[in-house]
Amino acid sequence: MSIRGIRGAITVAEDEAQAILQATCELLQAILAENDGLQAQDIASALFTVSDDLSAAFPAQAARELGWDFVPMICAREIPVPNSLPKTVRVLLHWNTETPQKEIKHVYLREAVRLRPDWANA
Repeated sequence: MSIRGIRGAITVAEDEAQAILQATCELLQAILAENDGLQAQDIASALFTVSDDLSAAFPAQAARELGWDFVPMICAREIPVPNSLPKTVRVLLHWNTETPQKEIKHVYLREAVRLRPDWANA
């Protein structure tokens, strides 16, 4: 079985725990909906990053609230590149699947579509 990466990102209105958790849930649910057969039990791991202006909650908590209890996850800060997109949660999921890489659907929501417009509109 292969491991495929799924990327995603979403912007958050404000640095409040509920806003971060709600946006992260929205992003993860969209990734699940776009990728047929993707289930939490097949996710090898998840890496979340947040922009430097978000600190009110760990995005991984939202995944736990979705039932991802056995998925190894870690949260980190995104590199603070000048003029980068503010208030952004990013995720890289590692999926155990036979789905070909070209069929993986990456999900970018809200203002985050600017990060990868080629993938956001695929």
